[in-house]
Amino acid sequence: MLSEELSKKYERLKALISDLGSVAVAFSGGVDSSLLSAVCREVLKDKAVAVTGRSHSFPARELSAAKELAARLDMRHLLVDSEELDLPGFSNNPPNRCYLCKRELFGKIKSAAFELGLSAVIEASNSDDEGDFRPGLTALAELGILSPLRACGMTKDDVRALSRHLSLPNWDKPSFACLASRFPYGETITPDRLDKIDKAETLLLALGVKQVRVRFHDRGNLARIETDDEGLELLTRPGNRLLITERFREMGFLYAAIDLAGYKTGSMNLPLPEATRAAALGGA
Repeated sequence: MLSEELSKKYERLKALISDLGSVAVAFSGGVDSSLLSAVCREVLKDKAVAVTGRSHSFPARELSAAKELAARLDMRHLLVDSEELDLPGFSNNPPNRCYLCKRELFGKIKSAAFELGLSAVIEASNSDDEGDFRPGLTALAELGILSPLRACGMTKDDVRALSRHLSLPNWDKPSFACLASRFPYGETITPDRLDKIDKAETLLLALGVKQVRVRFHDRGNLARIETDDEGLELLTRPGNRLLITERFREMGFLYAAIDLAGYKTGSMNLPLPEATRAAALGGA
């Protein structure tokens, strides 16, 4: 049963979506965009279309999950190719990397929406996202992309609670960010390195770890694993420890290390000085 506060947010969300008339929803298959898509499907029926960006930094496992969920929602689902590695400067991994990516991806989603005659493009950031360094939000504002969950004041906990209430199968899915976020700023991003990270995380997920990031550190040829307490217990089991060490070395990592601070959203932003954050937020 929903709380009174969340029920009001839910009704507000439906009203906002209804007022738009028709939408293209940026859909990654994560819990936030799944909830937003489900509510759009509920309110707008066939006038809501899910759109997923296809690129090297979006793993095949996530793309497959997005396709399956869109089919479960009985929602029209479009794929757009948005290869951020082709963007000038992106592979150098500057602090405004996310800005460059979002400008490219949402520009293509806007074009798709225009061709379909849809009135708005919406995305699924929630109010908790406003407290982190997210230059991509600047790109969204510049392009006129709407964020209904943030407009309704929905937190991540709200999203999960409402998703569970609506019986969405991924209501408890761990958060995911594109593979490009695994690299320290200034560390070159290449297709081979993205594939290496993808393989490393796929291995850990297969071992039963749910929340995980494998951070790539070229200096020292190191894979730094961030996970939660449950994942830490799984990874440090003797058999798993040996398997991870051997498999990571086969992938090309000399060292595999576990970060004792655990998983934290935006951990790669910690070294950035305030001036750099301000400049990146401005899209510079």
